[in-house]
Amino acid sequence: MDEIRKEIFANGLVLITEPMRNLRSVALGVWMKRGSRHETPQQNGISHFIEHLLFKGTETRSAQDIALIVDSVGGQMDAFTTKEYTCFYFKVLDEHLDIAVDLLSDIVRHPKFIPEEVEKERKVIYEEIKMVDDTPDELVYDIFSESFWRNHPLGRPIQGTRRSVSRMHLPMLIKYFRDSYQPANLMITAAGNLEHQRLADAIRKAFEPIPNTSSPVPIKPPRTSGTVVVREKKELGQLHLCLGVPCFGAPPERRYREYVLNTLLGGTMSSRLFQHIREERGLAYSVFSSVNSFLDSGNLMVYAATSPESGKEVVELILQEFRRLKEGPVGQSELQMARDHLKGSLMLSLESSSSRMSNLARQEFYYGRQFTVNEILAGIDAVSSDDLLRLSREIFDPSTCTLAVLGQTSGRGLEKVELTF
Repeated sequence: MDEIRKEIFANGLVLITEPMRNLRSVALGVWMKRGSRHETPQQNGISHFIEHLLFKGTETRSAQDIALIVDSVGGQMDAFTTKEYTCFYFKVLDEHLDIAVDLLSDIVRHPKFIPEEVEKERKVIYEEIKMVDDTPDELVYDIFSESFWRNHPLGRPIQGTRRSVSRMHLPMLIKYFRDSYQPANLMITAAGNLEHQRLADAIRKAFEPIPNTSSPVPIKPPRTSGTVVVREKKELGQLHLCLGVPCFGAPPERRYREYVLNTLLGGTMSSRLFQHIREERGLAYSVFSSVNSFLDSGNLMVYAATSPESGKEVVELILQEFRRLKEGPVGQSELQMARDHLKGSLMLSLESSSSRMSNLARQEFYYGRQFTVNEILAGIDAVSSDDLLRLSREIFDPSTCTLAVLGQTSGRGLEKVELTF
């Protein structure tokens, strides 16, 4: 961690590197600080659309050329879009790092928006949207998000809708790309067997000539209010549930409390939800909780898949666990197990160059600095039972709780469920 270096170039581009001398690989990521929450309703899905298009060829390389380069060095290359950022990454042997820099910089600097490729990729995205509709655990999450963050960009699907994607014409895509892919919005992170100065020189040559010509996109924090939304889908054999409450991503000490709380609620096989709903009652194969954090908001969400006739009982059991966490402190042995699990998961997750590269970017994006492993471990150890009790009483508020249900809901009375705890 002492060797992590951060460099800010003249045009605002940020480079962060972490050497891992025991490896022969390097993971390099180009992160664009734009995602679906930065889009207008008319632009919904445009960040994701452009992410797809940047692999379809540049001014000097075809899509096949890009694929051949990746395969010729045995590398791994991919991209993804989230609600707050877009990432393009390349993992290669250390001896091929220059190739990774050259290819990634070409993709994000000189894409060639070929009209016929735009239309082909539009069809691919239509299929992706249909795939989400056919994947109930993803669809119920989108339904939950839309209701939880009603009339806010965080509530819109990352991939957009068929209607919004159908209206994205070539000039609109090019303009959004040029306004977004600028140095002030870009961050490059790398981890593995690398030399910072050598990489910085290559990045400077590839990216520093780009000027900034657009202003930042303002974001507004969302407001949440409690609601129940039920969607009928008769062809599903299971009922899919998302139940969540607001929580907060920053400051860091709150993050530790949220993650410890989540771990003991539904983050492990020994968690309360898993034991009480699956192991003791056999009501679900899949039940877990997760924390989803953003720059200015977030949620703690529980997902479960159960039989239609067991839906109300599962919801009540989840609410019962919320209630228990508000009523009294967590026992020391349960708390220690949650803390130890988190610490173990953290250490295991940081063993690869890809995970270290991603961790560098997320810490910079959300906190503006790098936390040492020892700092994080100390932060987890510092979480007390009283901390969790105070947090539970703050976030488990029925007035801000949202329930989304998908499946054979007719006649089950789920739309009338009272979210009281």
